[in-house]
Amino acid sequence: MKAAVIPEVNGRWELLDVPMPQPGPGEVLIKVAACGMCVNDVMATRGQIPFPAITPAITGHEPVGEVVELGRGVTSRAVGDRVGATWVRATCGRCDYCRLGLPVTGQSVFNCVAPVTTGFSVQGGHAEYLVAGADETVLIPDGLSAELAAPVLCAGYTSWSALCQAEPGPGERVAVLGVGGLGHLALQFSHTCGYETVAMTNSAEKHELAGKLGADFVVGSGAELREAGGADVILVTAPSYSAATEAMQGLRVGGRLVLAGIDPDESFVIPPAVVYPFFAQGNRILGATHNGLPYLREALRLVAEGRVTPMVEVFEMAEVADAVDRVGKGDVRFRAVVKY
Repeated sequence: MKAAVIPEVNGRWELLDVPMPQPGPGEVLIKVAACGMCVNDVMATRGQIPFPAITPAITGHEPVGEVVELGRGVTSRAVGDRVGATWVRATCGRCDYCRLGLPVTGQSVFNCVAPVTTGFSVQGGHAEYLVAGADETVLIPDGLSAELAAPVLCAGYTSWSALCQAEPGPGERVAVLGVGGLGHLALQFSHTCGYETVAMTNSAEKHELAGKLGADFVVGSGAELREAGGADVILVTAPSYSAATEAMQGLRVGGRLVLAGIDPDESFVIPPAVVYPFFAQGNRILGATHNGLPYLREALRLVAEGRVTPMVEVFEMAEVADAVDRVGKGDVRFRAVVKY
């Protein structure tokens, strides 16, 4: 089969012929239709996060395709099912964290000593075929294209989990910091749930788009948000913890700030008390990642119903290296998807 292989750290992706995987007991073979390109794929290529620990290095954790073969004992999936494979697929089951008996979520990968992760510890979805455990897949709703479903497996999953983590209540205001791969979805999720929604961006060219995505108004900073009455929830979808620190000024009393974007370089800090008296505000700082398959299924349902629509640029398999370059430059609005 053809697969997009990362030859080395900082190497340009190459389309190569590699052996086709075979499903073992409890596994399914998926013919990949499309796989999203996450910024984490680019960061792994650059060595900013751990390089894939598999040979050949085939990443990609937003794969959507059709089940074409069942391994022994599989009853929960059938040939012809349209499925996606999740980023965090399993845990070791034996370490101290696993003995807590918690569900497999994004939290698992940072606490289990040997997690199974698509595109990092096992082959990813930037290939014509992929093997995954049947229970490590999620069914794709009827009528939802692979190109639109793929970004939901990471970006949509993360942004929906972040909104739910904040537990916004009736009448509360939600602000989304960053109008990008995560943020453009978070704006739509907040709007479709009926919350007053604010976009936070310094990019003037995104103001009109933010309104179309569901923002009731747009501000450029936490200080501007505070002047506009503040927000009960701030979802940090931009990969900048310094921007998150500044945005805290816009939190209302009892507000929650959710860190969903990943900053590989800077630490998140609480502003000085003379700028923002955090100690007196009853605020909470939360983290959110992939919070469990029920959240992913719900995000897919909202997209399938047309209430949320990922903005994607679709690339052919032969263009995969160009897709990596453009994602790395931030030159995709907003999610790159590669067809296989």
